[in-house]
Amino acid sequence: MTWNPASVITAAVFDTKPYDREALQQASADHGIEWHFLEFRLTQDTAYAAKNARVVCVFVNDQVDRPCLEVLARQGVELVALRCTGFNNVDVESAKELKITVTRVPAYSPHSVAEHAVALLLTLNRKIHRAFNRVRELNFSLNGLVGFDLYAKTAGIVGTGKIGRVTGQILRGFGMRVLAYDPFPNHEWAKQTGVEYAEAPSVLLRNSDVISLHTPLTPETRHTIRAETIELMKPGSILINVSRGALVDTKALIKGLKSGRLAGVGLDVYEEEEGIFFEDLSGGVLHDDELARLLTFPNVLITSHQAFLTDEALTEIARTTVANISASGGQESFVEGSVVT
Repeated sequence: MTWNPASVITAAVFDTKPYDREALQQASADHGIEWHFLEFRLTQDTAYAAKNARVVCVFVNDQVDRPCLEVLARQGVELVALRCTGFNNVDVESAKELKITVTRVPAYSPHSVAEHAVALLLTLNRKIHRAFNRVRELNFSLNGLVGFDLYAKTAGIVGTGKIGRVTGQILRGFGMRVLAYDPFPNHEWAKQTGVEYAEAPSVLLRNSDVISLHTPLTPETRHTIRAETIELMKPGSILINVSRGALVDTKALIKGLKSGRLAGVGLDVYEEEEGIFFEDLSGGVLHDDELARLLTFPNVLITSHQAFLTDEALTEIARTTVANISASGGQESFVEGSVVT
């Protein structure tokens, strides 16, 4: 859908934090966008806050389902601009039916997410988080802090899009053997980097000391890691997930940790993170019992969906989002690969 050109485009930005505002304002200095920054998330109940806006700008935990989209459409909203890559939180078919364009940020900095995955791995393996807390209490004992060399171990990369490929290349730099699985393998990249593709996910799981997830969330990939697949893993393996929380069945994950099948888990995402991640809940009680249980394990490291949080990534996310909004106003072209509907 193409809009008529307008001198000013009004955009309601939901679930914003200071770093979002700064990046978007810097990127839009010459683009004629009037921002209305809102700290709460977009849902059916809060969609009325987009009144008089032609655009709503949303993030990963906004609920852009059909009831929400119907409210937006009645108010004249014509574009949902995602400032993220994934769009599983948007009812795309309903948006198309309601003639609302949906755009996303198809890529920003794969290095930011890949490097965070490796940071989680290194921290878990060498018990850096536990050592940090000990030393602050003047406990300089090394008992219980033994890790293992990554060199010559096997890393399994599930999904070889941009982020998965960068992660694999970093781990190759440690001297690891890297196995990969993707239904659409990139054999040229694998040949150039010395990565091997496994013929099936089960082969990767059985042979990997470290498993890192880098796939989008779809009905087919939901609970990729579940009881059956955890049983296939090597005893004592480490699981890293910086992709989408629902790739992992949390109940099965807890059982895998309790049984000792998993030696460590690093998560930057969680399947029920909505309303928890990105928020300061330090003054209250955590009502999510499964997340609370995960936080009790000394071999579980959880960060609050921050893998994207680098200067470079924020700048590119804002630049692409602004370009998509400006293009929808008839001023220029959409960023390639950004249009979902």
